Amino acid sequence: MVFPRTVLAGHGVLSELGRSCQQFDFPKQGAIVTGPKTAEMAGHAARTTLEEAGFQVTEIIAHEATLDEVQRVGALAREAKARFLVAVGGGSKIDIAKVAARDLDVPWVSVPTSAAHDGISSPRASLHDPQTVTSISAVVPMGILADTSLIVQAPFRLLASGCADVISNVTAVLDWKLATRLRNEEYSSTAATLAEYAAQEIADHAPLIKPNLEESVWVAIRPMIVAGIAMSVAGSSRPCSGSEHLFSHALDRNAARPSLHGEQCGVGSIMMMYLHGGDWKKLRTALHTIGAPVTARELGVSPEEVIEALVQAHRIRPERYTILGDNGLTREAAERLATVTGVLG
Repeated sequence: MVFPRTVLAGHGVLSELGRSCQQFDFPKQGAIVTGPKTAEMAGHAARTTLEEAGFQVTEIIAHEATLDEVQRVGALAREAKARFLVAVGGGSKIDIAKVAARDLDVPWVSVPTSAAHDGISSPRASLHDPQTVTSISAVVPMGILADTSLIVQAPFRLLASGCADVISNVTAVLDWKLATRLRNEEYSSTAATLAEYAAQEIADHAPLIKPNLEESVWVAIRPMIVAGIAMSVAGSSRPCSGSEHLFSHALDRNAARPSLHGEQCGVGSIMMMYLHGGDWKKLRTALHTIGAPVTARELGVSPEEVIEALVQAHRIRPERYTILGDNGLTREAAERLATVTGVLG
């Protein structure tokens, strides 16, 4: 199990980046992976604090999280002789950096400027191609510096999406327990407990998570980091990815305009909780309180796209057993499920 050595979350912690990298005893040559907008927002400031600490840093502007982009960023980092990476940006820039760090066999530091999902601390990355989204294994960050004064500037929708992603852990863990009972799958009670704790923390504090409130970021960011650590303990995404994630990935494939990953997982979790016989209404209320979508209309997808995603979800990762079983749902069962839970309301 590999964990971040340092986790700093709070107002202005970006200024600690240089000192943290000194404490990690990083070599002098490094690279910052950031985006066009986040470079202005925080990337340049990250470079300044690193240079003041004696590091020589190259800024690499990254774009969409694709395998080709990972290879391009990796080639630029190799050309710059970077011995460590710092990801400054949203989920796509962090995913690019963590995979590039794996390929280069160098450590990396996570500096999120938004919190749309639990990837800021996890060893998993989502890479896109024109038709699919692939979750692949990467490496855990050496450190995480979550500057709440930066994250609060991002659209609140991203934070609400991240909260929904973490809340959906509850159905992921139920799926994992089911697979353990029916398929004798390896199970970690520690990882499951961490994932459930993270979800419960978000749900319990849902009324405190509001737009333009830095304290809301502080409340939400800690459980997101814990969720990522749960995956490190498990050695897989199992504690945070179940049938609700399969639904989200299926929606990515068939929807004309998919929504944010965390938003889709939240809606998926409502329906999967119903299938598990759990309190789906309580889960739905928590998501609604935060401001995350709870219906197809709020997601911006059609009823037909939701139904098709439910029917296709079990085929996304056949090796991952969930409440959807081996054969999935019929169209009739999918339509009834989405209707009963209000997703098609």
